[in-house]
Amino acid sequence: MNLYESFQKPLLFALPAEISHRLAVRALSLGMAPRYRADQHTQLRISLWGKEFPNPIGMAAGFDKDCEALAGLHSLGFGFVEAGTVTPNPQPGNPKPRLFRLPEDRAIINRFGFNSRGHKEFRRHLETWRSSERAKIVGVNVGQNKESTNAIADYSTGVAIFAPLADYLVVNISSPNTPGLRDLQSIEKLRVLLAAVREARDAVSSACPLLVKIAPDLGSSELEDIARTVQEFGIDGIIATNTTIDRPSILKSTQASETGGLSGEPLFTPSTKLLADLYQFTDGKIPLIGVGGIFTGRDAYEKILAGASLVQIYTSLIYRGPGAANLICEELAQCLAEDGYTSVSEAVGAKHH
Repeated sequence: MNLYESFQKPLLFALPAEISHRLAVRALSLGMAPRYRADQHTQLRISLWGKEFPNPIGMAAGFDKDCEALAGLHSLGFGFVEAGTVTPNPQPGNPKPRLFRLPEDRAIINRFGFNSRGHKEFRRHLETWRSSERAKIVGVNVGQNKESTNAIADYSTGVAIFAPLADYLVVNISSPNTPGLRDLQSIEKLRVLLAAVREARDAVSSACPLLVKIAPDLGSSELEDIARTVQEFGIDGIIATNTTIDRPSILKSTQASETGGLSGEPLFTPSTKLLADLYQFTDGKIPLIGVGGIFTGRDAYEKILAGASLVQIYTSLIYRGPGAANLICEELAQCLAEDGYTSVSEAVGAKHH
C-alpha cells in the first residue's frame, strides 16, 4: 500500500486521468497486478441468487467497460466484478477530456457517455474468459447507444446476448452522460422497459438475475414508485446508486464545476440515505447493491447495515490503490466481529430492525 502511495499514485496522478485509467486496465489485462485472496475471511461469504460470493466487495461498472481485465480484477481480491456498460454498437462516447480527479474531495467526475466497443467484442472477451474460469462471479451492465431510436430494443438485445454468459445482468438507466437516459426511470417508461427486458431474459436464460441501476438524485416519491414497480415485475435486485449530477457545497476542487457524474466520498451520505429508504420501501425483500463513496470497511459496513447485501467500489480503487478491496475486506471483517455478527447476511438492514 505504501508503494502505491509513495510511488505509483504520484506517477499515475501526474498523467491525464483517462490515460491513467487505460494504463491500469491494460496492466490488469496483462496480469500485472498484486494477488489477494477473495475468500480469506469466511465470515464475509454471502449467498445470493443461488450463487456463492467469497466476499461482498465488488468492482463497479465503468472501470472495465469492454470486459478486458476480468482475471486481473479478480486477482485484486474482489468478491465479484461488474463489466460494462456495453452498448449494442461500438461508439466513442463524449469528447475528451471527460474524466477529472478531485483529489481534495477524494472524488471523480466523469462524462464518458458509454464509450464502448460494442456487444460483439465484449462477448468475445467474456466467452474467452469463461472458457477457463467458471467459478468467479461476473455481472454485465448493459446500456443503449447514444444515437439509438429504440432504447428498449438496445437493452433487450444486450440482455438476450449476455444472459447465458453473465452471473447477473444490470439494466443501466441512471448514467447522467447519455441524453434522455435517466428519463427511463419515469414509471411509464420503466414499466415498458422492465416488461421487455424480462421477456428477453426469460427467452434465453430465466435463471440469470436481472437488476436495475438507479440514480442518487431521485425524490422520495420517485424512489417509492421505482421500488413498487421493480417488485411488480419480479426484478431480482437494485443497484443504488450511480453517480450524481448534484454538486455539494463542500467540494473544494477547482474541477468541481465540470459537467458529468460525481463519484467518491461526497456521494457516500446521500447514496447511503437513498439505499436505506429503498430497503424500507421494498421491505427488505429485494437484494440491494450499495455503491457510492465506499473507501473503508466501515463505509462498506454502513451500507450493509442500511440494507445492502453487496457493495461496489470504483473511486476508492483510484485513491487507495490496487489493495483497496483487500483492505476493505479486512476492515469489514473487523467491524462485523466487533458487533458480534458471524456473517454479512446477519448484518444486512440491521439498522432498521
